[in-house]
Amino acid sequence: MQFMSLFLLAILSFFSTSQVFAAERLYMYTENFPPYNMSTNGRAFEHSADKIDGICTERAKAVLDQSGYDYRIKLRNWNYGYNRALSKANHGIFCTTYTEERAPLFKWVGPLAQNLWTIFAAPGSTFTMEKLEDAKGKTIGGYRNDVRSEYLLKRGYKMSVIDSDDLNPKRLALGQIDLWIAERLGGPYLASQQDIEGLVPVFSFNDVDLYLAMSPDTPDEVIEDLNKALETIRKNGTYDAIGTKYGL
Repeated sequence: MQFMSLFLLAILSFFSTSQVFAAERLYMYTENFPPYNMSTNGRAFEHSADKIDGICTERAKAVLDQSGYDYRIKLRNWNYGYNRALSKANHGIFCTTYTEERAPLFKWVGPLAQNLWTIFAAPGSTFTMEKLEDAKGKTIGGYRNDVRSEYLLKRGYKMSVIDSDDLNPKRLALGQIDLWIAERLGGPYLASQQDIEGLVPVFSFNDVDLYLAMSPDTPDEVIEDLNKALETIRKNGTYDAIGTKYGL
């Protein structure tokens, strides 16, 4: 009987400890969005943090390392990671834009970087824009659950939205879309990986902050710890040093 009691106590202790470790492990998702997040091997998917880099990724890693939490980072398509972060405690996605509409959907850590929304035309294009409305009637490439695509869709722009942004530079060059909504720095970088050079930036707007967005079921103390860790890497110079590395 005593042996059984000790055995049951050991089992309960094991599961209790496992639950604690599980609660303290954070699962992060990002996408190929160079130079903010990208595979070091040029692949569409990565399952190890050491094979993912970029401005946001390095800053997110610095925050997580400073916080002391155990974590995993995977690179997948945006739609997959976004939905995981919406629905699973201790799951997050970076870097994503903070908006009033998204504010109640997540708990927020940041900002980690800034982002200037830009509409691009194909190489050699003579199309010009003086205001956003000049793109009305044009087919604009974007991707699902991206805040820029959502912004334009809500305002009645004609969007051609796919699962991953990787294909949009090629679609633009081939004339399958008229314009592409991307980020001023990241757009040409992503296009160059598809051997597309000379994109024409025709209009920029909405200089916004990018964050790590965590599931709303993530404990508040975890969010507090992560934001404290971010403040620490800002004060000790790590945050700025990462930006300088990428020319910011």
